[in-house]
Amino acid sequence: MNSRPAQFPFVDHGLGDAARLPMLPLELSFGATSISVSGLVDSGSTINVLPFDLGIQLGAVWEQQTIPVRLTGNLASAEARVLIVTARVGEFAPVKLAFAWTKLDSVPVILGQINFFLEFDVCLFRSRGVFEVRPK
Repeated sequence: MNSRPAQFPFVDHGLGDAARLPMLPLELSFGATSISVSGLVDSGSTINVLPFDLGIQLGAVWEQQTIPVRLTGNLASAEARVLIVTARVGEFAPVKLAFAWTKLDSVPVILGQINFFLEFDVCLFRSRGVFEVRPK
């Protein structure tokens, strides 16, 4: 189990320096199914967000997730429900992450305060184009 920080580059989304984002590669698991995704590390987001299609790929059933979540901002009109998944970042031990699984496919995976930032410490070095993540 590694507790030293892992370093990742900001990812260019085709618009040069202005559009580089801290996208974290991670593996999400639900039941026996695992998928590799990239999540936007967003300290301004209150909660983690998972798009609908990725929940389906993980094998989650919308009707079985009964705890509603109220999203805010530009996602305020989207229906969402709590989905707990196991996440693995690099060589770190897996952790449970609670996501607001939304009915929208047009949102990225968002890693927010609840509970990504409760499980990991993050340092953004925007001017250097890298960020570091380490378990709490």
